[in-house]
Amino acid sequence: MSPEEWTYLVVLLISIPIGFLFKKAGPGLKRWGAAAVGLGLTLFTCGPHTLHSLITILGTWALIQAQPCSCHALALAWTFSYLLFFRALSLLGLPTPTPFTNAVQLLLTLKLVSLASEVQDLHLAQRKEMASGFSKGPTLGLLPDVPSLMETLSYSYCYVGIMTGPFFRYRTYLDWLEQPFPGAVPSLRPLLRRAWPAPLFGLLFLLSSHLFPLEAVREDAFYARPLPARLFYMIPVFFAFRMRFYVAWIAAECGCIAAGFGAYPVAAKARAGGGPTLQCPPPSSPEKAASLEYDYETIRNIDCYGTDFCVRVRDGMRYWNMTVQWWLAQYIYKSAPARSYVLRSAWTMLLSAYWHGLHPGYYLSFLTIPLCLAAEGRLESALRGRLSPGGQKAWDWVHWFLKMRAYDYMCMGFVLLSLADTLRYWASIYFCIHFLALAALGLGLALGGGSPSRRKAASQPTSLAPEKLREE
Repeated sequence: MSPEEWTYLVVLLISIPIGFLFKKAGPGLKRWGAAAVGLGLTLFTCGPHTLHSLITILGTWALIQAQPCSCHALALAWTFSYLLFFRALSLLGLPTPTPFTNAVQLLLTLKLVSLASEVQDLHLAQRKEMASGFSKGPTLGLLPDVPSLMETLSYSYCYVGIMTGPFFRYRTYLDWLEQPFPGAVPSLRPLLRRAWPAPLFGLLFLLSSHLFPLEAVREDAFYARPLPARLFYMIPVFFAFRMRFYVAWIAAECGCIAAGFGAYPVAAKARAGGGPTLQCPPPSSPEKAASLEYDYETIRNIDCYGTDFCVRVRDGMRYWNMTVQWWLAQYIYKSAPARSYVLRSAWTMLLSAYWHGLHPGYYLSFLTIPLCLAAEGRLESALRGRLSPGGQKAWDWVHWFLKMRAYDYMCMGFVLLSLADTLRYWASIYFCIHFLALAALGLGLALGGGSPSRRKAASQPTSLAPEKLREE
């Protein structure tokens, strides 16, 4: 592990006891105490580069105040434009930010765009009320008022997920501050249930990254190995990649759980990133609060089982970095300048690659996903429904195997980063996933397969173990 990875791990681990300290605190202490801790961590890890996050916050707040009815699009343009400037600092002869500054900036971009969208929704709802002449009851997820500058700063620098996620909306943050009877919300048992696999994942990461170091792929000697060895190598590389993020995201979720952050009654049917989907009146007494069953789906960032054992490429995206996937679906996919599912996915993947950084490997990997989505959609709709139940089960296992190999292949671009290294590795295995996807797409089209967005639910297997699935 690099020194930066050790620092990330320490930040994640100290967030857990801090969460227990804040859990039963009042709204004021939660707001300003959590912001003070987050700002302290940012200053400690980013130093003077903390100024970038402050400029981004102030710019977004100014846009919200100036144009509340259209601030979502303006905030998206502002924060994504600042990301370009932020990443071009070295080219401009300015000091290069630390990796921690980049992590803070990434999560901050998501939070500020979401905040602007929530303010815009509030403004539009208020205009509708004025036009109709009567006041409606509280709307699910709607903010009570536009946050002030200090409230925006407190949300932006809240220590929860400040470097690793999970992403959460301002409404989720407010619900935490105003949580009725927080002592009745369970923390310890949910935390232990969530944390138990993390040590095992950590050991598997250390072992796999030691036996199969990524740097070997950059050496000339690697390309003298036989083709089967080169093909196999991407499997443990992606395995180590998954284990690393499983540990980080589980630890981040545990920090939220310790503070009771993102806890909602099960009846609210909360979704990762978005929060409750059903109105659930707050409990009126500690006894009623204690009698409720809670979950932490709002801050759920990774479904390890779903990631490894779902059948399709499409579902693999849904179970990975779940709160960010919700953000992409809500603010990018829905407003994409296309109607086709594949083209909308391509647009979303392009902006996701840009959000991650400017390295060519991100774009090569992310823009391979739409091709895989189109191929699996066309071929599945053309063939799977014609098979017997036993044939469909065999199909799902083959589909799962190929899905994992596609992600192994795309991961190499994500970790190698450079254009030369990524293309060199892919060329050494003859761009096999690209050609396989093109062949599957051509076969699906020849057999009359429909587009992915028009497939019937009956032909959409999502997991090799359906009982593990939650409601989408």
